[in-house]
Amino acid sequence: MKRYFAADARQALREVREEQGPDAVILSNRRVQGGVEIIAAMDYEDALVNASLGNPMAESSATAESVVSPARPYDQCADNTISMRSAGSPSPGVAAEHAASSAETGSTLGRIQDELKGLRNIMEAPLMQFAWGEMGRVKPLYASLLKQLMMLGISPQLSEMITKIIADKGLHKHNWLDALKMMSQMVPIVSDDLLEQGGVVSLVGPTGVGKTTTIAKLAARFALRHGRRSVALVTTDSYRIGAHEQLRTYGRILGVPVQVASDCDELRNVLEHTSEHKLTLIDTAGISHRDLNLSEQLATLNVRDMKIKNYLVLSATGQMNLQDDVIRSFSQAGLHGCILTKIDEAASLGEVLSVLIQHKLPVAYISDGQKVPDNLHQARGKLLVREAVKLMQKTRKSPSEEELAYTFGGIVSNANV
Repeated sequence: MKRYFAADARQALREVREEQGPDAVILSNRRVQGGVEIIAAMDYEDALVNASLGNPMAESSATAESVVSPARPYDQCADNTISMRSAGSPSPGVAAEHAASSAETGSTLGRIQDELKGLRNIMEAPLMQFAWGEMGRVKPLYASLLKQLMMLGISPQLSEMITKIIADKGLHKHNWLDALKMMSQMVPIVSDDLLEQGGVVSLVGPTGVGKTTTIAKLAARFALRHGRRSVALVTTDSYRIGAHEQLRTYGRILGVPVQVASDCDELRNVLEHTSEHKLTLIDTAGISHRDLNLSEQLATLNVRDMKIKNYLVLSATGQMNLQDDVIRSFSQAGLHGCILTKIDEAASLGEVLSVLIQHKLPVAYISDGQKVPDNLHQARGKLLVREAVKLMQKTRKSPSEEELAYTFGGIVSNANV
């Protein structure tokens, strides 16, 4: 058995053929620094015997090449043997060994990482509780304000931001009132009133948030102010059974015409006919924010040369993460604002207010019941914060010390590092 080294595979094979002849067998070939290395032997059986006896060189070669072929003339060997295997690539056996070794190493590293994460969690818990306890002892007003904002349902990030701003101005016993005032100023509110200005308005949102009922409330309010002939209703909901009939029932009660549009072209024609009305309200089909057809449905409202104001109807009863996903999904429609519904069914308003502040999505109206048109009010920052405080006082749900430590203890401990 002999090792041949050359600048490339062709030259190495030529040396094997010239020295050992056509009966030589190629045990392995691999790329090394500066060229290519080929191991060849005159006696194939002896090579296997040496591998079984533990010869390192022969063992690696025999393992690398479970099936070997005699060296052929230069042309055939270069074309058939080396061309099938990159001159610098390891043999299949070696590649398999490397893959198995890499997999085993990756598995070991994964187990180590999991164990480190477990140890970190074990160590972080008491550190967080200690940091939160120290905050309550050193900064009692600061910790108390954080806890009150969390009771209101405000997100931890927003609670911390408000508390820091107030703390910079100086902590005192009226911090809670200052925080509520700041909250009312941070809630975005739609500047224009569609019940005064009119226009073409569509309500979009997921299923079950009360779009059709809200359409009826807006139409009734506008008809009372400007007359029945100033309002027109349009529905694009062709998915729900009886969806058209529900809006037509409201239309008959209000004395307002109702038209149906199933696609973008029909909607354009309908809007051209309703241009004489001061306000046109479009009721859309409720669709999940995770639905793959959401973009297609929203594209129906993209009518060229028609300025349609899209309002997202958002339920106040949803969880913060759900509301965040809904706003992100429907933002592709180009939202002009939102309408909060089911205020009367919510256990807390802090979560939805946090999401609205985060996305800077202005609120136009709030709905607190099913009565048409009574349970509809123009949004005000102070009104929303006041309702949030009422719900907090009614439920009196306070976060546990463990929850507060987990939420704010890590922030405190990291800040002290």
